[in-house]
Amino acid sequence: MKEAEIEAEIYSEVQRRFAGFDDPAHNWEHVSRVYQLATHIAEQEHADRFIAGTAALLHDIGRLARDTTRHHAELSEALASELLSAYPITSEQKDAILHAIMAHSYSQGIEPRTVEARVVRDADRLDALGAIGILRWAITATMRRTPQTRSYQWDDPFAEQRQPDDRLYMLDHFFTKLLKLADSMSTETGRAMARQRTAFMYAYLEELRRELGA
Repeated sequence: MKEAEIEAEIYSEVQRRFAGFDDPAHNWEHVSRVYQLATHIAEQEHADRFIAGTAALLHDIGRLARDTTRHHAELSEALASELLSAYPITSEQKDAILHAIMAHSYSQGIEPRTVEARVVRDADRLDALGAIGILRWAITATMRRTPQTRSYQWDDPFAEQRQPDDRLYMLDHFFTKLLKLADSMSTETGRAMARQRTAFMYAYLEELRRELGA
């Protein structure tokens, strides 16, 4: 099989597995956007498109597992390894894909060792920025809320006089993570795209400040 044929089969298989998955922020739409971003960045950065694209398709497959004791990146690596064993790829290709999957996670803090891993990590983080990022932020914050969660701290909504805490205030996630992502990009293409998307998020916050009268 040619790489393009393998990639197409994996694309269809992942799409099938994500059908009906009940997490609008991490569903097939997210995976397909990360895939499109990864293949675009790979072309710009002269990375291996097959490795970057395949890793992007499989980077969140662990979210489909019912195991809540392990990080989704670890589960994704295990499930991807099993799936990839059915295809005629080299051990070097498989290792590179699995490394890119493990290194994409923000919370795991694994440094990408290859350009393809940097591409996938940037692609995943770009989907947390811009208009799409704001939509996903609202979805995720709503899904993870507790009875104590508030949309923002009423007398300091932009955390200018306190430490931000996104466990209590949804808006604080901009200050604990989202606005920091642009500085973590590791490809030139990713950095340029992140700057543009982050500027949109700052514009959103300024409009919110105006509407709140803060």
